[in-house]
Parts: sequence; structure tokens; C-alpha cells
Amino acid sequence: MVILSSPSGAGKTTLVKLLSKNKNFNISISHTTRKPRPSEVPNKDYYFVDHNKFENLIKNEEFLEYAKVFNHLYGTTRTPVIEKLEKGENVIFDIDWQGADQIKNKKLNYKLITFFILPPSKEVLFKRLSNRDMKDKLIVDERMKEFSRDVLHWINYDYVIVNDNLDECYLKINNLIDAEINSGSKDYDKEYIRKHIEKLTS
Repeated sequence: MVILSSPSGAGKTTLVKLLSKNKNFNISISHTTRKPRPSEVPNKDYYFVDHNKFENLIKNEEFLEYAKVFNHLYGTTRTPVIEKLEKGENVIFDIDWQGADQIKNKKLNYKLITFFILPPSKEVLFKRLSNRDMKDKLIVDERMKEFSRDVLHWINYDYVIVNDNLDECYLKINNLIDAEINSGSKDYDKEYIRKHIEKLTS
């Protein structure tokens, strides 16, 4: 199991798609109560459900993890994930820190590698969020505020990667997954990450 988390706008969804395509990872599709974005395909990017349906899934303990993000609910149902893992297939998750914590705490009997993706700077993040289908300044401001809180959870992840260049970021994640699986040597500089976080939060 590989988890990718990031503050909104740091590029995790694109990275998840790349890893799925090139490394043959199954993307775990989340349920959500939010409306689809213009580019999103229902049942491929997300299962879009209403609030009642989501609450029923919670009641029936169907979720491996779920969380409330920006007033919407997101969750991963247990059965499809466990079925794939049982078959020896790898599963990759595009979830936030709340979901990552829940999956970690379940202590499932499968190897788990967690990544936290960060933007190169607050300015770049602001630009990315403003260019997304978010012409609404209020939404961008809210996400920037949320970013300052989300970033503090980096400490709970195995690896933190700065997404300055998509190809390089993908390669780093790819190499670290291979090193984890094959007990190889890891090219990872925690001190650099610590300094980068200080810059982002100052």
C-alpha cells in the first residue's frame, strides 16, 4: 500500500495517476459528497454520492478511512482494497493526512509506505490554486489557510517530497518505493525537508 497525501494544489492526484500507469498500482477510488469538477469522470476519479449514502456507509462500517475536508466527506471503502491486496496487487491512495492516520492505525498486515507532497513555495501553491477551476478568491484563501495547518502533519509520513518538477518528483517517489521493496539504499535528505518546511511555515 502506498499513500500520497498533500495540501490541496501540491499535485498528488497527477502523481498518483503516473504511478498507477507506470508501476501498475491500482488507484483506490474514494467516495465523496462533493460535486464533480469539470474534468472528473464519475466512478473513475471518485464515486460521487449524496450525504445520506455516505452516512449509511459509515454506519455499516464500510470505510477503511474517511474524513471531512472543506465541508465535504471523503472515504475509502474497505472491501475493494482488501480484495486487491489479497490477490497480491499493489494499491495506491490519494488521501489526506486524516485518512492516512486512520489506515496506519488499522495496522493491516500489508507493507505501507507513506509520502507527503509539498509545493516548492507558497507563491507557487497560490498560483496553482488560482489557475485551477477556482476563480473564487474565497476558496483559494481558505485553501491557503488550510495549507498552513496541513503542512504540520509532514512529521507523520515516511517521506516528504517537494514537487518542484513533476518528472523529478515522480522519479524520487518511484526510486524510494523500489528501495523500500528491495531494501535498497535511499536517497533522502531529511534535513533539507526540515528547512523547506520552515520556509513554508514562516
